[in-house]
Amino acid sequence: MRRTYLDWNATTPLRRESKEAMIAAMEVVGNPSSVHAEGRAAKNVIETARAQIAAALGADGADIIFTSGATESAALALQGRAIQCADVEHEAVSAWCTADLAVSRAGQVDVVDPTRSALQLANSETGVVQTLPEGLWFSDLTQGFGKIPFSFNWLGTTCGAISAHKLGGPKGIGALVVKRGTDIAAQLKGGGQEMGRRAGTENLIGIAGFGAAAEAAAADLASGVWDEVSEIRNILKSALESLSETLYFAGWDPKSHAAPGIDHVAAPQLLPNTLNVISEGWKGETQVMRMDLAGFAVSAGSACSSGKVRASRVLKAMGYSEMEAACALRISIGPDVTREDVLRFAETWGKARQKALAR
Repeated sequence: MRRTYLDWNATTPLRRESKEAMIAAMEVVGNPSSVHAEGRAAKNVIETARAQIAAALGADGADIIFTSGATESAALALQGRAIQCADVEHEAVSAWCTADLAVSRAGQVDVVDPTRSALQLANSETGVVQTLPEGLWFSDLTQGFGKIPFSFNWLGTTCGAISAHKLGGPKGIGALVVKRGTDIAAQLKGGGQEMGRRAGTENLIGIAGFGAAAEAAAADLASGVWDEVSEIRNILKSALESLSETLYFAGWDPKSHAAPGIDHVAAPQLLPNTLNVISEGWKGETQVMRMDLAGFAVSAGSACSSGKVRASRVLKAMGYSEMEAACALRISIGPDVTREDVLRFAETWGKARQKALAR
C-alpha cells in the first residue's frame, strides 16, 4: 500500500542536508569543552550551527541555548515564574502557566500583561497565527519557524522555543532563544556549557543536523516553497468543502467568526500547511484510524496529546462544543505533498465519512 504522510505538524521528514551534516559530525571525536584541537573542532561544529540557526531565525545578537527540544526550552524559560497563557498553548507550555487568557472563536488570544504571559506564534492544531505583543515573556515558535517569515529580533518576545524536527532536522534537539542579557537560571547544573544555562556535554550530532536544517528551511521559505504548499492546502480545503456544507474549518471558517448578516470574512492569518476540519458525528480518533488503514497519516490534534481519547482542548477554548471538538481532524502537509495526494485523500475521506455517518 502506498503511504501518504499528512502529519507534518507532528514531525517532518529528515532533510538531506541535515542527514549529511550529522554524518559529518559523527567523525568529530573531540569533546566541545576540551581545549585541544579535537575539542576545538567539535566546538566549531556547535558554533557553526548556532550561527546558522540565528541567521534563519533573524536572531542575530540573541542567545541560542541548545536543549533536548522545545519542551525543555519551555520549562527552562517558564519554571518558577508566574506566567499567564491561554488553553490553546501546547501542554509543554500550559503545564507551567495559569491558563486564564481569553480566546476568540477565531483562535486569537487576548494578552493582558505581556511581561507575565506566554503566547504561541502559531497553533499546531488549527494553524492560527498570533500577533505577539511587545514585551511578551515567552513564545512557542516551533510551528512557525521555517513555515512563515518572521524575525525573532522584531517579534517583541523575550524568549522563544524552537525544535529541529519541525523543520526537517532530527528529533531530540531544540533551543531556547533569549534576548541577550536576560536572566535565565540553569535547571541542569554541573558544567558551564551553553553559557552556563544548560549543563551537560552538547548533542553534537543533533546540533549539527539542526543547524543544517534551519539553513535549508530558510532557503526554502525565501524561494516561495511554502506559498506552493499553501496552494495545495487550499485545493484540499475546496475538495473537502465540495463534499458537504456541514463541515467546519476551525480557525478560519466564516461560519465560525462572522458577525450576523455578514456573508464574507477575510481569510485569517494561518500557517500555509494546516487544515483542521470538524465533521460532526464522526469522532476524530476514528477518522485517524480509518485513514491510517487507507494509507494516510493524519492526526486528531497535537502529537503529544492526540493519543489520549479526549476532545481537543484547543477547540474547546475557541468555543467549540465538546462534540465538535471531539470530531476534529488535523491535516498538515509539506513540500513533498502533491495536488494528487490531497485530492486522493479528500476522495478517500469523503467515502469513509459517508459510510460512517450512514450507520
